[in-house]
Amino acid sequence: MIQRLTSLFALWTVLGTAWAWFIPDHFLWVVDGRFRPFGQPLISVLLGVIMLGMGLTLSLDDFRRIARIPKCVAAGVALQFTVMPLAGIGIATGFALETGLAVGLILVSCCPGGTASNVVAYLARANLALSVTMTMASTLVAVVATPVLTGWLAGKYVEIDQWNLFVNMVSIVLVPVIAGVMLNRYFPNATARIAIVSPLASVLVVVLIVGGIIAASKPLIETHFGVLLLAVLLLHLFGFGLGYLITRLLGFGETERRTISIEVGMQNSGLGSSLASTQGFAAQFSTPMQAALAPVPSAISAVYHVVIGSFLAGIWRRRAVAPDAAPTAAAGDPRPV
Repeated sequence: MIQRLTSLFALWTVLGTAWAWFIPDHFLWVVDGRFRPFGQPLISVLLGVIMLGMGLTLSLDDFRRIARIPKCVAAGVALQFTVMPLAGIGIATGFALETGLAVGLILVSCCPGGTASNVVAYLARANLALSVTMTMASTLVAVVATPVLTGWLAGKYVEIDQWNLFVNMVSIVLVPVIAGVMLNRYFPNATARIAIVSPLASVLVVVLIVGGIIAASKPLIETHFGVLLLAVLLLHLFGFGLGYLITRLLGFGETERRTISIEVGMQNSGLGSSLASTQGFAAQFSTPMQAALAPVPSAISAVYHVVIGSFLAGIWRRRAVAPDAAPTAAAGDPRPV
């Protein structure tokens, strides 16, 4: 039942977004709230919960798997941090987006793959082990790559404090993931029980984060509705499309093409929203309105990528994989993160 509910994450995201749009007061607490013991913004804490849940499902063997499929993982991560960031800056420049929207779009394009991609890979009959490994690898690489790429590409709009972004990546992403892995190693029985519900909990937390951003930014979304929706749509179409086409040119098997397409096309939009909502990031903009625009592309991205990913999964699930494109030996991992 939990897996079935988790597999409907596209539906929950769309319903949550619609709920936040029509009754914004129900979600504003997510944006305005703080975690009282430490005074941290609630969005950052919620994102940390997601990353902790990801860590709880990982073991040291998952890290060793990278050595068994280095070509696939390396190609996927390389495409993740080239195709999407270049598409992000290209679209922001081509559409002459306002500063806040441009920086927000570039930020989400520089984020790693999202954990929801593992569910889509499972539904699409792709290489689930590769999907899990790529999500893990891109998340770890992103601790350095996201601040560096965002600072470089978004630097034409505002001066990005890369060190502040790096510190946020460490606290929101790296520390919770490592904590989850350690808990899994030293308390396997307890974490095994928690890991059963953590995927569904992650989906619900992403819906809360996206709903909070949508609710808080509704007037700004209405003002920039057309160009915003088109820009974010193109970003993900480039990711899914080029992820598949480039790996086809490189001679990868069908399951690996599907997997890398999904991983490249689906960003960790919750991370983008959280980073863009931090006080340190907002302080880099010249006006409060531009700062308020920055998290919006990530929120729209969360809706787009799960809808597109689910659509592709529905198509690919009905198509048999050609014999010469059989999954690699690592494809037997049955766990969607």
